[in-house]
Amino acid sequence: MNLEGRNFLKLLDYTPEEILYLVDLAAMLKEKKKKGERMDVLRGKNIALIFEKTSTRTRCSFEVAAHDLGMGTTYLEPAASQIGKKESTADTARVLGRMYEGIEYRGFEQTIVEELAEYAKVPVWNGLTNEFHPTQMLADLLTIREHFGKIKGIRIVYMGDARYNMANSWMVTCAKMGMHLTLCSNKKYFPDPALIAQCEEIAKENGGTITLTEDPVEGTKNQDVVYTDVWVSMGEPDEAWEERIRDLTPYKVDAAVMERAGEHAVFMHCLPAFHDLKTKIGAEKGAQFGFDELEVTDEVFESEASIVFDEAENRMHTIKAVIAATLGAKFE
Repeated sequence: MNLEGRNFLKLLDYTPEEILYLVDLAAMLKEKKKKGERMDVLRGKNIALIFEKTSTRTRCSFEVAAHDLGMGTTYLEPAASQIGKKESTADTARVLGRMYEGIEYRGFEQTIVEELAEYAKVPVWNGLTNEFHPTQMLADLLTIREHFGKIKGIRIVYMGDARYNMANSWMVTCAKMGMHLTLCSNKKYFPDPALIAQCEEIAKENGGTITLTEDPVEGTKNQDVVYTDVWVSMGEPDEAWEERIRDLTPYKVDAAVMERAGEHAVFMHCLPAFHDLKTKIGAEKGAQFGFDELEVTDEVFESEASIVFDEAENRMHTIKAVIAATLGAKFE
């Protein structure tokens, strides 16, 4: 399958076969890395990493993946890039497209990464926007297949704030790959109805289903994967913390949730997680709002059912696959 020259902006742009190809390629590249085999087939090429939102896993994944492929990277942190400030997105794209073979963007509206792709004339990869997180989805698919031996037919319940990139991306992914998704949240936090309708139509073609429920008991029964994400993004006001804690506490992942899901269920989280107070923000907000753990209990996070660190590692392998495929890397 030839994906050379393609952008990777959202999984809506990819067929189920193309998505599976990227997962297969990631698995092959992971095996090569574990065996210590060289993969530096893209020596002499360079990529730009634009981060308007900071990250640990995404930045490290792109940098290690590029290094393994023999590439150079330039990291543009929020204060170092003029994109959208002193220079338009289109002009930034046209400049970087002349210097680099590929561009990663992690930041705000999906329209920004789409505009970068329109003008750059080199592959552009979405490291996260407000609307979609496609590289996380590839990592999650690889992790699920490693654990269950399959992707199609897997049942996932996503708990918490379902309005933004993670729930949106899971709807698209499950619709494309014939998986069964339950979004379990307060109805105030359900996704955009237009995207729900679009994904329901796609799901019909591929044997998947999408269910929305406010019932945390019924919604978590007989699931393969229990998934959640942080309820509040950094920088949001105290009012947001108060509201989310009040509205979403019934959707916290605890031992009872995992028990209802079933003895073979696993817990997944894209990280970072407020499962304890061992962070500066966690300690500060925990003292302010009276919690010890937020979207997931420490008991579940540290349990044998938790595969969050397999998931985190797989970010690197799947991002490597995206870079390699879209830049036309050839492996023996």
